[in-house]
Amino acid sequence: MNSSSYSPIEQMICAASLLLEDGALVVVGTGAPCAAAMLAQQTTSPRLTLMFEAGGIGPRLPQMPISVGDSRTFYQGLMATSMADIMETCQRGMVDYTFLGGAQIDHYGNLNSTVIGDHQSPRVRLPGSGGANDLGAFCRRTLVITPHDPRRFVERVDFITTSGYLEGPGARERAGLPPGTGPYKVITDHAILGFHPTTCRMQVESLHSGVTLKEVQQRTSFPIDAAETLESTAPPTDEQLQALRDVVDPHRYIIGRGT
Repeated sequence: MNSSSYSPIEQMICAASLLLEDGALVVVGTGAPCAAAMLAQQTTSPRLTLMFEAGGIGPRLPQMPISVGDSRTFYQGLMATSMADIMETCQRGMVDYTFLGGAQIDHYGNLNSTVIGDHQSPRVRLPGSGGANDLGAFCRRTLVITPHDPRRFVERVDFITTSGYLEGPGARERAGLPPGTGPYKVITDHAILGFHPTTCRMQVESLHSGVTLKEVQQRTSFPIDAAETLESTAPPTDEQLQALRDVVDPHRYIIGRGT
């Protein structure tokens, strides 16, 4: 396999998987977040413990689940429990990461998966929160994976489904959310983004191969600067690509059929 031949979506998922360290506890949704978590479990983080909103804890996923309540989310798991237990574990501050997606994200990491347009008469009605509001409120760190598109990266989300840093520094704490929690990284098909430790504004931390800072800025509908040290994202390895294509997503539901 030629590791130089991969798609931007594969780069995004491989880069996201490397952020989940071995032994961590992560609540994941379906789709790309689940693909990244599965890939981490198959490669760099075999002791990564996956949790699913419907109650599955610690499964070794045989295939990509189609929902958080899919029976595969319990396969060879440590525990089959309930949504209430999952959310209580998050509220107790015991979960390292949640891995989410969304239709819109703003410069403070607030996520919208509810509506596009006015809430009373929206142009588009989206699936809604599910557990995303609770997970983004109580898990220690929130990871977001999404394509880098100016319609997604907006100055102000149309609806805050999942709290990021709200209006800025200190806003989460004033709203009653646990100190030290909040958005951690945003992984796209162009870059890895983080948040400035003082201003809480999003910043570019790492560029994927062949991508320039100007391209990222052009695909972001708000002013965005680079971190003090701007890095280059490591390309996917042969091991990652093989696991992603042959084990995690052999039917190309997430990574597409152009690989």
